[in-house]
Amino acid sequence: MKFLCSALLLLLLAGCASGPRLNTSHPSVNHDNRVQFVIVHYTSASLERSLALLTHGQVSSHYLIGDDASAIIYKLVDESQRAWHAGESEWMGRTWLNSSSIGIEIVNPGYRDLPTGRVWYPYSEAQVQSLVVLLKDISKRNGIDPRNIIGHSDIAPLRKLDPGPLFPWKRLADEGLGMWPDAKAVARYQVQYASDFPSITWFQEELAKLGYPTPQTGELDVATRHVVAAFQMHFRASLYDGTPDAESAAILRALNHQ
Repeated sequence: MKFLCSALLLLLLAGCASGPRLNTSHPSVNHDNRVQFVIVHYTSASLERSLALLTHGQVSSHYLIGDDASAIIYKLVDESQRAWHAGESEWMGRTWLNSSSIGIEIVNPGYRDLPTGRVWYPYSEAQVQSLVVLLKDISKRNGIDPRNIIGHSDIAPLRKLDPGPLFPWKRLADEGLGMWPDAKAVARYQVQYASDFPSITWFQEELAKLGYPTPQTGELDVATRHVVAAFQMHFRASLYDGTPDAESAAILRALNHQ
């Protein structure tokens, strides 16, 4: 069957006199790149286990960054193919992002819960450097908007926590690889919101404007708290309890107006 399909395609491309001809003289200008987003994850597993899961399990990713001294970048799925890394997801109104994204997994245990609280594992300097190089290459080739370099928790706040509060979002943004609010604007807005705190409706609208899949209920429900927590983990990792406050409002406004 494969041979027959290939033969028919060759005849078509060759312009067989007895069949349809392929005319490529009118290319459309109405198109863009399939890849619109880059989504960063941690694996919650060792390198050996991560490779096994991402190559023979039910999930996959385009790239995996190891945790050895050189932080080797493994290419697991060609960028032209769809990898199964995002699951049920949404960003900027786009859903099921496997079809429109590149997934990058980083070998990292994630966290462990101790009697004294949750402890998160840091990323190594080598991993961050490898990630910066990889993101710059992907972004340049695919024309990725920096706003669309995001984490799994950003696109699936009800389900996911990765890449976690120790992920270096500001450092990436300083490299032109993501968003980060202007500090002076945040300070100015925070003074304003300390005395004139915005409503939950405002938070929901602004979070949705930024890209987050946010309920528009006007209430601080469980889903909204998860979204606020994901936003805080990305942009204000010192406190990500899901409670809207003046600093979170200031950061959100600064991001949406810069």
